[in-house]
Amino acid sequence: MDHILSDLMTLGMLILLQAVLGFDNLLYISLESQNAPVDKQAYVRKLGIFLAIFLRIALLFALLYLIQYFQTPWFKINWEGVMHGEFTGHSLIVLLGGGFIIYTAIKEIWHMMSLDSTPMKSEDKKGSLKKTIFMIAVMNIVFSFDSILSAIALTDTKWVMATAIVISGILMIWLSDRVSTFLKKNRMYEVLGLFVLFLVGVMLLTEAGHLAHLSFFGNEIVQMSKTTFYFVIVILLIVDIVQGRYQKKIIQEQDSE
Repeated sequence: MDHILSDLMTLGMLILLQAVLGFDNLLYISLESQNAPVDKQAYVRKLGIFLAIFLRIALLFALLYLIQYFQTPWFKINWEGVMHGEFTGHSLIVLLGGGFIIYTAIKEIWHMMSLDSTPMKSEDKKGSLKKTIFMIAVMNIVFSFDSILSAIALTDTKWVMATAIVISGILMIWLSDRVSTFLKKNRMYEVLGLFVLFLVGVMLLTEAGHLAHLSFFGNEIVQMSKTTFYFVIVILLIVDIVQGRYQKKIIQEQDSE
């Protein structure tokens, strides 16, 4: 009985952990799904997350047996006085994921600023449907590494870890539609979301550098903490709200003159 109670408490902790670590993942899903046709966006989010759940469970069991391989350095870089690092499989996956997210955020921001920015044609969006689903599923794997490794550290009970992944995936499906709806109704926050996504990429790059013990000119890369990440998001949100209200005030004053 005590063993079951302990497993249930661990399950609750893992679900909470998945929810906290899943915010950046959820934001990416909501923004990426906009590349699909409007009537298919909810379907894309759900299917992408369902695929990610199965992939996460597969990754979980794979890591249980191959974790040593992912944590062992694959290759080293030792450029005397300039750069030093030991890259593991884990650090390489996080590095590639962070780089891709930064590229995606910059591309979307540039598209917004472009003078010849035109809505994507419906046939183009149909062509990107499979690609969007694929990217959501793959990037879920990148985001899931930390949560899976944390789960392995907290418990060795496989059903607890698998159940936490499934429940967190269901919660993500429920939240993804609401986040996407909010962004559509409040388009001004879409720009904020892209900059937050850029920060997610930066956070992943610093995590990869930390995992690889990467250093430049004797200065080691320090991982950006989740606390710092959320603090910056709150500041960005406050600035965005204050700026929006100040702009409305200026417009009202101009109209009253």
